[in-house]
Amino acid sequence: MLYLWYVNTVSWQKQFSMKMHLHIVMNEALFLRNPEQSELGKNIVKFSIRLIYKNGFESFTFKKLAEEIGTTEAGIYRYFENKHKLLLYLNAWYWAWLEYQISFQTNNIVSSEVKLKKVINLLASDIQNDEQTGFIDERLLHQIIISEGSKTYLTKQVGEDNKQQFFKPFKDLVAVVSSIILECNPDYKYPKSLASTIIEMAHFQNYFMYNLPSLTDFGGNKEETEIVAFLNDLVFKSIG
Repeated sequence: MLYLWYVNTVSWQKQFSMKMHLHIVMNEALFLRNPEQSELGKNIVKFSIRLIYKNGFESFTFKKLAEEIGTTEAGIYRYFENKHKLLLYLNAWYWAWLEYQISFQTNNIVSSEVKLKKVINLLASDIQNDEQTGFIDERLLHQIIISEGSKTYLTKQVGEDNKQQFFKPFKDLVAVVSSIILECNPDYKYPKSLASTIIEMAHFQNYFMYNLPSLTDFGGNKEETEIVAFLNDLVFKSIG
């Protein structure tokens, strides 16, 4: 059985052999050499996620990464031009993976309202590791996206990065969510704005809940279900 879906620079392929495998094809401008094509490349991605999660992006360096995986800085620079490109790669991979999850998990849902609630739950709940993806730890990557993701576009070179379609996976995700919003209410005027707000708010509220609880109404609970309830209330009151 083969499942194949192409969306310009990002695609998903599910292939069944002894074990189901999910492969996300990335924008080639993000890397100098495809990290998925070698063990070193996979380790660069795998251990960069661990180090950024543990120490933060600001203190993350290729020198520390090289020491962690037993290689040289030069070896890492053969794959990624700099750590900003690596962070862009991780973000793009995550958004593409999340769009796949939403499309896959809502595919057989008929009710638009139930479908939108499923999307909100996926966006705001804790992420579990996907056995189909091997060297990517989605649980840790999700936390990196929450705390570090905005650093990919809050930069002086955002325009140039946008021209190279580095943010296309995020735009594709927003398009999918906005289309579901329009299924619920075809007359709603701001589907893309609401979709991007849902995604970002799910992350900000999660971050605030654990780090700045006085900015939320559920800081003491530390339950993602409270964020889900809040977003459901916000979204469905907005679209009417």
